[in-house]
Amino acid sequence: MIICEFCLQFRNNRECAFGLNLPKAMGCREFDPGIEKFCADPKDFKSPGQIIEMATFFGIKGTELKKVKLIAKREEKIRSAILAAQTESLVVNES
Repeated sequence: MIICEFCLQFRNNRECAFGLNLPKAMGCREFDPGIEKFCADPKDFKSPGQIIEMATFFGIKGTELKKVKLIAKREEKIRSAILAAQTESLVVNES
């Protein structure tokens, strides 16, 4: 497994959209992680901790891990906001 497999810039033809050579280690200066690269099915996302644990299991560390933490926390905020809006909508519809 290479870090590119978790990056949004990695294409089906196994090339980097930025034109970079694929790294052999789990590091890349232009790493652009996507939550969908960790959870193909959105229902699989449970918490940021789950994503961070997956990233460390695969050997992602340093700056790349910081980027993964950011996308995981962003995803949690998005899902919390959606859940709050749905709950609020249910309460308004019931009254």
